[in-house]
Amino acid sequence: MRIGYGYDSHIFEEGRKLILAGIEIPYEKGLKGHSDADVVVHSIIDSILGALALGDIGSHFPDTDDKYKNINSIELLKETISIMKKNGFEIINTDTTIIIEKPKLRNYIDDMRKNLSKYLETDISNISIKAKTNEKMDDVGSGKGVITHSITLLKKIN
Repeated sequence: MRIGYGYDSHIFEEGRKLILAGIEIPYEKGLKGHSDADVVVHSIIDSILGALALGDIGSHFPDTDDKYKNINSIELLKETISIMKKNGFEIINTDTTIIIEKPKLRNYIDDMRKNLSKYLETDISNISIKAKTNEKMDDVGSGKGVITHSITLLKKIN
């Protein structure tokens, strides 16, 4: 078994869609980034790559490459799962915490888990997502951005 940790953060920006775990969340702002800035998917990708000891999202999908400009992060996740499978691993479980003041995410968590289960190729029961506020502390607490932390456990299959 291998365990990996991932982290990501992005600031809010006017004129963009808010995409979390591949789901569009209704909100007045989206997240600024080279891709769609899906912090949930990015931190899960980092946790998978970390468990495989294969670097991070930036080393596989650099933000200096126009090929990834405005890309749907689910496409990056699909490639990461392909890398994972080529290395002979499968997901046992993944756990993500989203730190965000607004919008409230409770009503979207099940959809996020369902969407991720399809692309992670694992049962929804193996995916945990929690949303927390930062109690008005720091830039995230004042509503300027979002932070995610993820941890993923992989098992060797061959």
